[in-house]
Amino acid sequence: MKTASPHASGRGFLRRSRLRFAALAGALGFLAGCMPSTMGPVQDGSSFPATPAAPTVAGEMIGDGSIRVGLLLPLSGGGSASSIATTFKNAAQLAISDFQGSNIQLLVKDTQGTAEGGRAAAEAAMSEGAELLLGPVFAPAVTGAANAARNAGIPIVAFSSDTAVAAPGVYLLSFLPAGDVRRIVGYAAQQNRKSFAALLPDDAYGAVAEAAFRQEVGRVGGRIVAIQRYKLTGSDTSDLAAKAQQLAPNLPQIDALFVPAGGGVAPFVVQTLVQQGANLGTVKLLGSGQWETQQVTNSPMMAGAWFPGPEKSGFDALASRYQAAYGSPPPRNASLAYDGTILAAGLVRSAGPQRFATQTLTNRDGFLGIDGVFRFLPNGQNERGLAVYEITGSGVKPVSPAPRDFRSPS
Repeated sequence: MKTASPHASGRGFLRRSRLRFAALAGALGFLAGCMPSTMGPVQDGSSFPATPAAPTVAGEMIGDGSIRVGLLLPLSGGGSASSIATTFKNAAQLAISDFQGSNIQLLVKDTQGTAEGGRAAAEAAMSEGAELLLGPVFAPAVTGAANAARNAGIPIVAFSSDTAVAAPGVYLLSFLPAGDVRRIVGYAAQQNRKSFAALLPDDAYGAVAEAAFRQEVGRVGGRIVAIQRYKLTGSDTSDLAAKAQQLAPNLPQIDALFVPAGGGVAPFVVQTLVQQGANLGTVKLLGSGQWETQQVTNSPMMAGAWFPGPEKSGFDALASRYQAAYGSPPPRNASLAYDGTILAAGLVRSAGPQRFATQTLTNRDGFLGIDGVFRFLPNGQNERGLAVYEITGSGVKPVSPAPRDFRSPS
């Protein structure tokens, strides 16, 4: 997708302007908005040309604004997929309620979680006038939706974390492995830890994490002593145990061990190494955002380990509002649908006819949402401002705050 750039003669004025959108969410106690922008002047909507009558909508809608946005979710995906769809739809509804005077209408479409369903959902939303697509959630559905949206020149803000589906015009709002690796390795290096090893799953996530790990360790001037890849088959942890044992002889040569997988992987690795008589006293265990579960953060054997994640206050406030509205606490990823909806509503209010243009969505100064600052890159991936947390064995404590903008070093 390509969109015309502003005329060169107006760029000086455009650089001085500020693009800001506000979620008027007093109960949440925060402001969601854009950072200073290179975009054009704020529009009040009074000079917009008249628009033709909108097509008839088939299916569920959220909001009654004049600008239509598709919300593509795996409503009939079954099991956890349908549960995610319900959560994301609720979070989007909450965002519309919080953003007073929102001028968007969400067209809720079912992707079924498949490539074919994603394409059909995107085509349905676009035929009904959607100018932007939020979702899908799963990578195959994103691929299907992107194939349809690319031909129509409609951008996508997707919720998948699979960077293979990111592309110009297909932007990922999720938390990406490379961002976690960049933050935690960078922080470890700042604490004078320069010799690294890693224990990574032998899957697509592990491959992405390894590439990012190698790049970031090189960037900070560190060295990689060893990398082991393990396979997990169901509850069979024999290969994980074997690969952890193979790392044990390297421990005297390292001062940081990267084990990004969530669940019980990291505690199991620590237990295995301790049982082998390994000395972990001088080795700092490093993780990823997948560690943000009670199973990991409340494990005494994980005390002292570091992992990256967004600031917690915004999500905690959102979770309180969500529970009050829907009777149960939301999963951690509910913030994606909330922030995506707020982003769309804010850009409609603030960016005028350029609301979903490429230069708007890839504004280098980024946006401020529930989870802190973020920005989309031209290749469809993103950067986020993350904090670093230390596990205490009964929770976590922040040891390095998230940056408030992209001028601040992380």
